[in-house]
Amino acid sequence: MTDLSTLSYTEEHEWIAAEGTTLTIGITDYAAEKLGDVVFVELPAVGTAVTAGTVVGEIESTKSVGELYAPVDGTIVEINDAVVDDPSLVNAAPFEGGWLIKVEAAAGATDGLLNRDAYVALTEA
Repeated sequence: MTDLSTLSYTEEHEWIAAEGTTLTIGITDYAAEKLGDVVFVELPAVGTAVTAGTVVGEIESTKSVGELYAPVDGTIVEINDAVVDDPSLVNAAPFEGGWLIKVEAAAGATDGLLNRDAYVALTEA
C-alpha cells in the first residue's frame, strides 16, 4: 500500500508520487468514489507536452464525465495501458494499479501542491 502521506495532491483531486523528476499521477480515492464506476479512460499520448492546469485526459463513469488535469508542466513519458483496458482499476486501486500517467517534470515541480493533511481538510470542507 502506498504511504498516502508521502504524496502531493491537487484541488482537482489528483495525487502525485515523485520519483526524482518522474511523477506518477492518478486520481484520489475521494474522486473515484464521487465519480462512481469508471467505465472509460482517455489518456494523452506518450511524448505529449503538458501544461499545469490544462486538461490532458477524460475519465467517464456511470454518473458523469470528469477531466484529468495536468498538475505540473512536463512531458508524458508513460500511460497506464492497464487502466485504458480495464477502467475499473481506477475505482479498485486508485493509489496502486489505477495510476493514470507518468510525467517527466522539472525538479521541484510539485512545490506548492497540497500535502495529505491539506487535501483531507479540502475534502472534508
